[in-house]
Amino acid sequence: MDSRTRLPVVGMVGGGQLARMTHQAVIPLGQSLRVLAQSESDPAALVARDVDLGSHTDLEALRGFAKSCDVVTFDHEHVPQEHLRALVAEGVRVHPGPDALAHAQDKLVMRVKLAELGLPVPPFAEVAEPAHAVAFGDEHGWPCVLKAVRGGYDGRGVWMLDSAEEAGALVAELLEAGTPLMVEQRVAMRRELAALVARSPFGQGAAWPLVETVQKDGICVEVLAPAPDADRAAQAQDLALRVANELGVVGLLAVELFETEGGLVVNELAMRPHNSGHWTIEGSRTSQFEQHVRAVLDYPLGSTDLVAPAVVMANVLGAADAPAFGPDERLHHLFARFPDARVHLYGKEERPGRKIGHVTLLGERMADVRERARLAAHWLSDGVWLDGYDIHGGQA
Repeated sequence: MDSRTRLPVVGMVGGGQLARMTHQAVIPLGQSLRVLAQSESDPAALVARDVDLGSHTDLEALRGFAKSCDVVTFDHEHVPQEHLRALVAEGVRVHPGPDALAHAQDKLVMRVKLAELGLPVPPFAEVAEPAHAVAFGDEHGWPCVLKAVRGGYDGRGVWMLDSAEEAGALVAELLEAGTPLMVEQRVAMRRELAALVARSPFGQGAAWPLVETVQKDGICVEVLAPAPDADRAAQAQDLALRVANELGVVGLLAVELFETEGGLVVNELAMRPHNSGHWTIEGSRTSQFEQHVRAVLDYPLGSTDLVAPAVVMANVLGAADAPAFGPDERLHHLFARFPDARVHLYGKEERPGRKIGHVTLLGERMADVRERARLAAHWLSDGVWLDGYDIHGGQA
C-alpha cells in the first residue's frame, strides 16, 4: 500500500474485553486493531480480523507481533519489564513505556514514587518477613491491609489483617509461596472514586468527569458519571493529570481514589482502558477506547464532555446459579423493558462472579438511571427481575 494512504497499525497485547472494545472503537477511524491473543476464544479474537496467537510472556512472540505494528499498547499490565525494555531497545514504539508501566505493575514502586511526589497515599511498608507486617500494624493500628505487590485485581491479592497473630501466619505462608508483599494502613473512606485521563506523546492531556465506583465483595458493580456531590472533582482531575505527566504516561491512566474526611487518597493506578471508563462509550463525546488509540498515535485528543446529565454503567457478572433464561432470551426481554439500554457482552463463558459484560443507561436524574441500570444488569446476570417484573405481562 502507498505509504501516503496507509493508516498506522496499532497493536494491542492481550485479547480480553478491553482489546475487543478498542477494536470496535477504531473501526470508524478506518482501522482494525491488531491483537496478540492467547487463544482464538479470547474476546477480542472473536471479533478482530488481524490476530496473532501467542503469550505476552514470550519475547519472540512479542517481537514477531511488533514487526508489523507502528505502535504497541496493552489491554493488561502483565508483560514482563525485561521484554518491554528489549522491544524499546530494538526501536519498537511502546505506549505506555516500561518506565511508566512499572508503576502500574508494582504497587510498592507506585507507592514510593507517589510519596516522593508528595501525593496523598496511605502509610505503607514493604514486607520481607512476618515481623515487618506485625510492626506496621502495631504502629499504625489494626486492621491493616496486606497486598501482593504484583498482580491481583477485583479483590484478589488483598488481605485484611485483624491482628498480629493473623498477620504472622498469613505473611509467612504467602512469602513461602514466593508472593512479594507490602502492607498499608486501612483507609477510613466515604466512598471510592476514579479519575480517568489521557495523555499523548506531545503532552496533550484530557480528563473525563470524576466518577464514583461502587464495589461489592471487592468487585466494581456500578460506575456513576459524574460522581454525585463531588466537590473535589477538579482536584481529582488535576491530580490524575499530574501523575500522567510525572510518570510519562502515554495513553489512558485511571487513578482509583478513596474519598476520606481529610481529602483524597490514591489507591491504585491502571495504564490502559479501565472498567471505570466503560460508561464513556455511550456517555461521552469520545470513548476511553478511541481516546487511548488517539493518544498512542499522538493524534489530537477528543472531547470528554458528557452527553447526558447522568450516566450509569453496571457490570454484568456471572450468576451463582445458572439463569433460567439463555443470553438471547435475556437480551430479548431486557430490550422490551428498557429499549434505551446499551449492552456490551464480551463473549466470555459465564462463571460465578466473572465480568461477562456491562450495560449503560443515560438520563436526566441519577437516582432513576441508577435504578434502571441495576435492574438491567441483574436481569442479564441472573435472569430474574429484582423488582418482581413479570416478563410476560409487566409488573408482577
